[in-house]
Amino acid sequence: MLIAFNKPYGVLTQFTDQSMPPRPTLAGFGLPKDVYAAGRLDIDSEGLLLLSDDGARIAQISSPKFKWPKTYLVQVEGIADETHLAQLRAGVTLNDGPTQPATARLLEKAPDWLWPRDPPVRYRKSVPESWLELTIKEGRNRQVRRMCAAVGLPCLRLVRISVGPHRLDGLAPGQWRSEIG
Repeated sequence: MLIAFNKPYGVLTQFTDQSMPPRPTLAGFGLPKDVYAAGRLDIDSEGLLLLSDDGARIAQISSPKFKWPKTYLVQVEGIADETHLAQLRAGVTLNDGPTQPATARLLEKAPDWLWPRDPPVRYRKSVPESWLELTIKEGRNRQVRRMCAAVGLPCLRLVRISVGPHRLDGLAPGQWRSEIG
Protein backbone atom coordinates (compact mmCIF):
# COMPACT_ATOMS: atom_id res chain seq x y z
CA MET A 1 0.00 0.00 0.00
CA LEU A 2 1.23 3.50 -0.84
CA ILE A 3 -0.48 6.60 0.55
CA ALA A 4 -0.08 10.22 -0.60
CA PHE A 5 -0.79 12.63 2.28
CA ASN A 6 -0.81 16.43 2.25
CA LYS A 7 0.90 17.17 5.56
CA PRO A 8 -0.30 20.44 7.05
CA TYR A 9 2.03 22.99 8.61
CA GLY A 10 2.69 22.24 12.29
CA VAL A 11 2.19 18.46 12.10
CA LEU A 12 4.97 16.04 13.06
CA THR A 13 5.92 13.34 10.54
CA GLN A 14 5.34 10.60 13.10
CA PHE A 15 2.38 9.02 14.88
CA THR A 16 3.29 9.85 18.50
CA ASP A 17 4.81 12.78 20.36
CA GLN A 18 6.27 12.63 23.85
CA SER A 19 6.63 16.41 24.31
CA MET A 20 4.41 18.39 26.67
CA PRO A 21 2.07 19.62 25.52
CA PRO A 22 1.89 17.08 22.68
CA ARG A 23 2.04 18.45 19.15
CA PRO A 24 -0.21 17.32 16.27
CA THR A 25 0.95 14.07 14.64
CA LEU A 26 -0.04 11.84 11.72
CA ALA A 27 -2.29 9.90 14.15
CA GLY A 28 -4.96 12.60 13.84
CA PHE A 29 -5.73 12.09 10.14
CA GLY A 30 -7.38 8.65 9.90
CA LEU A 31 -4.50 7.07 7.99
CA PRO A 32 -4.54 3.27 7.53
CA LYS A 33 -2.93 1.15 10.26
CA ASP A 34 0.66 0.01 9.95
CA VAL A 35 1.82 2.67 7.47
CA TYR A 36 5.00 4.62 8.06
CA ALA A 37 6.44 7.74 6.49
CA ALA A 38 8.81 7.25 3.58
CA GLY A 39 11.20 10.06 4.44
CA ARG A 40 10.43 13.11 6.48
CA LEU A 41 8.98 16.57 6.20
CA ASP A 42 9.80 19.05 8.97
CA ILE A 43 7.08 20.29 11.30
CA ASP A 44 7.27 23.74 9.68
CA SER A 45 7.07 22.37 6.13
CA GLU A 46 3.92 21.35 4.28
CA GLY A 47 2.90 19.17 1.40
CA LEU A 48 3.36 15.71 -0.02
CA LEU A 49 4.37 12.93 2.32
CA LEU A 50 4.35 9.33 1.11
CA LEU A 51 3.53 6.55 3.56
CA SER A 52 3.61 2.79 3.09
CA ASP A 53 3.26 -0.51 4.90
CA ASP A 54 6.10 -1.97 2.76
CA GLY A 55 9.54 -1.54 4.35
CA ALA A 56 11.41 -2.12 1.06
CA ARG A 57 9.32 0.54 -0.68
CA ILE A 58 9.90 2.99 2.18
CA ALA A 59 13.65 2.38 1.92
CA GLN A 60 13.61 2.91 -1.84
CA ILE A 61 11.68 6.18 -1.62
CA SER A 62 13.69 7.63 1.25
CA SER A 63 17.20 6.39 0.47
CA PRO A 64 19.47 8.94 -1.27
CA LYS A 65 21.03 6.16 -3.35
CA PHE A 66 17.82 5.84 -5.40
CA LYS A 67 17.81 9.61 -6.12
CA TRP A 68 14.03 10.10 -6.14
CA PRO A 69 13.50 13.75 -7.12
CA LYS A 70 11.60 15.89 -4.64
CA THR A 71 10.08 19.17 -5.86
CA TYR A 72 9.22 22.08 -3.60
CA LEU A 73 7.52 25.44 -3.84
CA VAL A 74 9.64 27.81 -1.80
CA GLN A 75 8.63 31.27 -0.66
CA VAL A 76 11.81 33.19 0.14
CA GLU A 77 12.63 36.55 1.64
CA GLY A 78 14.24 38.81 -0.94
CA ILE A 79 14.21 39.23 -4.69
CA ALA A 80 15.49 36.03 -6.30
CA ASP A 81 17.37 36.50 -9.57
CA GLU A 82 19.37 34.50 -12.08
CA THR A 83 22.50 34.67 -9.88
CA HIS A 84 20.66 32.91 -7.04
CA LEU A 85 19.21 30.32 -9.42
CA ALA A 86 22.64 29.65 -10.97
CA GLN A 87 24.10 29.01 -7.50
CA LEU A 88 21.32 26.57 -6.64
CA ARG A 89 21.68 24.83 -10.03
CA ALA A 90 25.43 24.42 -9.47
CA GLY A 91 25.01 23.08 -5.93
CA VAL A 92 25.95 24.99 -2.82
CA THR A 93 28.30 24.20 0.04
CA LEU A 94 26.58 23.62 3.37
CA ASN A 95 28.19 22.90 6.73
CA ASP A 96 27.85 19.15 6.01
CA GLY A 97 29.41 19.42 2.53
CA PRO A 98 28.41 20.38 -1.00
CA THR A 99 24.94 19.61 -2.31
CA GLN A 100 24.21 18.04 -5.64
CA PRO A 101 22.96 20.48 -8.28
CA ALA A 102 19.28 21.36 -8.02
CA THR A 103 16.75 22.25 -10.67
CA ALA A 104 15.61 25.78 -9.88
CA ARG A 105 13.25 28.23 -11.50
CA LEU A 106 11.71 31.52 -10.50
CA LEU A 107 7.92 31.75 -10.34
CA GLU A 108 6.08 35.02 -10.93
CA LYS A 109 3.88 34.33 -7.92
CA ALA A 110 2.52 31.51 -5.82
CA PRO A 111 0.39 29.11 -7.89
CA ASP A 112 -3.33 29.89 -7.80
CA TRP A 113 -4.13 26.42 -6.41
CA LEU A 114 -1.90 26.87 -3.34
CA TRP A 115 -3.89 27.05 -0.10
CA PRO A 116 -3.23 29.78 2.47
CA ARG A 117 -0.95 28.68 5.28
CA ASP A 118 -2.37 28.46 8.79
CA PRO A 119 -0.93 30.39 10.54
CA PRO A 120 -0.08 32.80 7.73
CA VAL A 121 3.51 33.70 6.90
CA ARG A 122 4.29 37.05 8.51
CA TYR A 123 3.91 39.77 5.88
CA ARG A 124 6.27 42.74 5.93
CA LYS A 125 5.69 45.61 3.49
CA SER A 126 9.35 46.64 3.52
CA VAL A 127 10.74 43.16 2.77
CA PRO A 128 10.15 41.76 -0.72
CA GLU A 129 9.59 38.06 -1.32
CA SER A 130 9.92 35.63 -4.22
CA TRP A 131 8.66 32.16 -5.11
CA LEU A 132 10.90 29.40 -6.44
CA GLU A 133 10.33 25.87 -7.64
CA LEU A 134 13.26 23.73 -6.53
CA THR A 135 13.93 20.04 -7.22
CA ILE A 136 16.60 18.08 -5.35
CA LYS A 137 17.64 14.41 -5.40
CA GLU A 138 19.09 14.29 -1.92
CA GLY A 139 17.24 14.61 1.34
CA ARG A 140 19.49 16.05 4.00
CA ASN A 141 18.05 17.55 7.14
CA ARG A 142 16.35 20.89 6.24
CA GLN A 143 18.32 20.87 2.99
CA VAL A 144 16.12 23.17 0.89
CA ARG A 145 15.93 25.73 3.69
CA ARG A 146 19.70 25.62 4.16
CA MET A 147 20.39 25.85 0.42
CA CYS A 148 18.18 28.92 0.05
CA ALA A 149 19.77 30.57 3.10
CA ALA A 150 23.25 29.81 1.70
CA VAL A 151 22.48 31.87 -1.42
CA GLY A 152 21.00 34.72 0.63
CA LEU A 153 17.30 33.87 0.35
CA PRO A 154 15.89 32.85 3.76
CA CYS A 155 12.94 30.47 3.43
CA LEU A 156 9.55 31.72 4.60
CA ARG A 157 7.38 28.81 3.42
CA LEU A 158 8.20 25.37 2.06
CA VAL A 159 5.64 23.12 0.32
CA ARG A 160 6.66 19.76 -1.20
CA ILE A 161 4.60 19.17 -4.33
CA SER A 162 6.10 15.91 -5.64
CA VAL A 163 8.23 12.89 -4.75
CA GLY A 164 9.33 10.87 -7.76
CA PRO A 165 6.25 10.32 -9.95
CA HIS A 166 3.83 11.13 -7.11
CA ARG A 167 2.26 14.60 -6.91
CA LEU A 168 -0.11 16.47 -4.60
CA ASP A 169 -2.57 16.96 -7.49
CA GLY A 170 -5.43 18.59 -5.63
CA LEU A 171 -5.03 17.02 -2.19
CA ALA A 172 -6.05 19.58 0.43
CA PRO A 173 -4.02 19.85 3.66
CA GLY A 174 -4.85 16.90 5.92
CA GLN A 175 -6.27 14.77 3.09
CA TRP A 176 -4.80 11.51 1.80
CA ARG A 177 -5.40 9.02 -0.99
CA SER A 178 -4.11 5.59 -2.04
CA GLU A 179 -1.53 5.71 -4.81
CA ILE A 180 -0.69 3.25 -7.56
CA GLY A 181 2.96 2.34 -7.98
